[in-house]
Parts: sequence; C-alpha cells; structure tokens
Amino acid sequence: MAPKKILHIVESFGSGVFSFLVDLVNNIDNEFDIIIAYGEREETFRNFKEYFSDKIKFIKIENFTRSINIMKDLKAYREIRSVLKSEKPDIVHLHSSKAGFLGRLASNCKKIKVLYNPHGFSFLMKDNSRIKRCIYWLIEKLASFNKAVIIGCSKGEYEEALKLTKNSVCINNGIDIKKLNGEIKTLKEKKIDFDNLKVCTVGRIGCQKNPILFNNIASKLSNIKFTWIGEGDLRSELTSSNIFITGWKKREDVLKILNENDIFILPSLWEGLPLSLLEAMYLKKVCIVSNCIGNRDVIKNGENGFIISNENYDEIIKNLNIEVCNKVSSKAKEDVINEFNIEKMIESYKKLYHKIKI
Repeated sequence: MAPKKILHIVESFGSGVFSFLVDLVNNIDNEFDIIIAYGEREETFRNFKEYFSDKIKFIKIENFTRSINIMKDLKAYREIRSVLKSEKPDIVHLHSSKAGFLGRLASNCKKIKVLYNPHGFSFLMKDNSRIKRCIYWLIEKLASFNKAVIIGCSKGEYEEALKLTKNSVCINNGIDIKKLNGEIKTLKEKKIDFDNLKVCTVGRIGCQKNPILFNNIASKLSNIKFTWIGEGDLRSELTSSNIFITGWKKREDVLKILNENDIFILPSLWEGLPLSLLEAMYLKKVCIVSNCIGNRDVIKNGENGFIISNENYDEIIKNLNIEVCNKVSSKAKEDVINEFNIEKMIESYKKLYHKIKI
C-alpha cells in the first residue's frame, strides 16, 4: 500500500513556523510522501532546502503575501487549487492564518482531509484594531464550518480553537533535543554572570514581539547589554544605545549568541507556542515572558521562569540572585525534556495522520 501523501501549505515560511516544519517533516518522511507548497518572506533562508530531507518536494506559491491583497490572494487561491489538482494529496496540512483560510477555501473537505495549525490566531494579534480582530475571528469561524481539524500548538491555543469548533485537538510544540545537543556540543554551559549581565530575545522585529517594550526595558537597564537576534520592519523602535541587533542569522549562530546570554525575555503581545522560548529554556537561560497564550502555557511563574503581567521586567532582573536563577533554569530544562520534546510531538502527529481514513 502506497504511503499517504501529505501536502503542507505555508505562507509564513520563516522563523518559528519554518523551524516547526523542518522538525516535523524530517522526522516523518520515511512513513509519508511530503510536499511543501510555500511562500517566500524576507526571513525565508535562500538555502532553505538544505534544511530538509532530499525526499521532500517543494512547490512555490508565487502570489502568497503576508498582508491582505485581494488580487494576489485570488491568484494564490488559484495556485493552491492547481496544486491540489495536480498532486492529489490524501491530507492537506495548513499553517498560519493566510494559508489556513485560502487552503480551507480551496480544499473540498469531503474528498480531502484538512488539518490547520494557526501558529497563533490572527484575531489575537494586537497590532490590529478591535474591528479587524473581530473580522478575523469571523473569518476563522466561517472557515471552521468546512470540518477541517484545528490543531492547537499549546493548551491556550487549543482552548481558543474550541471556541471556533469542537473539531480541534491539542499537540504541544516540541524541540528536537538530540539534534539540539549535536548543534550545541561545542558550546560551554554559561553560568550567569551578575557582574556582566546579558539579555536577549529572538524573532522578527515586529509588533508581535513588542520591540517598543523591549526598548523601554533596555533603556531602564543601561548598564546591561541587550541583543535582539533577528530583523524586521520595526527595527527603528530599538533606539536604546545598549541594544545590539544581529539581523537574521544562521541557526548555529543564533544558538551561539543565545548561549552567550544570561537572560532571555519574550515580551510578546501574542504567541502560539514559541520554539525560541523552549530552546532558551533548554539552554538554561533565565526566561522572563509576557502573560499571553503560549508563554503562560510553558512558563510556570517562579518555578521555571517568570511571567510578567505589567511592564516591570527591569524589577525582576534587578532582584535576581544566584539561588533563584539556578533553581528556575534547571527546572526549565527539565520541563522541556519531559513535556516539550519533539519525540512526543512527532508521535502525536503520526498518530493523527495514520488515524485519518482516506
């Protein structure tokens, strides 16, 4: 019997979603035929195919765009329809809002089984007005009637999915610990240095990651070096003189820079379940995060990191001591190993794929 053919459709082909797909498909390519229909973003690596198994087939959707563009969205819809017709997949797996909507619209769920990972629902994105967020919620609600299964990548995202449709499941994101161990084997575990504290974050410099607050925190702690690993359209908001912006880096460089820091902060306005946070926890960084879905599904305040419900990140940083840091960083790594490892995630996806009757 031929293996099931899975078509992944992803517009947001960069950062966390890219890492998620690399980890997922490279671990199941022996059991399934995998195709990835993708859009290019500024953060998409030019050599992205080198990150994937040679067994993966790629199809570029030329008209995928981040923002709403009616003409391009119609063209992207037609491209998706064409791919569905030519490839005849058994399962369509959609990633993020744009691909999630157009993919569900293009797919006939009576003939093709459709899965959808929001990776952070668009109606939770606080860079949009309340009216826009209501429209996005309505779009998600209407799209949910086509019987696609929504997969929440964290408990919080799953609970939001259930408000749209009961046809939802929860599969926590996880990181590939064996692969990560290989990538960091030459790096020495860094002990926190209170005489020369270093703080960092990872991600696109956009509204989601809250660069304005990051800048405010840095300006209050002018004696501490802050690093933003990434690039983005809100780079100009990072004006504090103690902030260093690396730009987009290769993965090995990201891990090296992350390891050189003592504290990882993630003041996000919204999240799905951030892989950068899981990696920082595994590297035993002291993690200080905002109180949003995804972050609070991973961090237990005072146990394996800190959750901030206001803007007083600087107060937490000032009051850290060696005993607290050792306790929370050790628990953080332990929790990633036990709860957010890729083996657990992959097994859940494989069970879901195999469970689907075609």
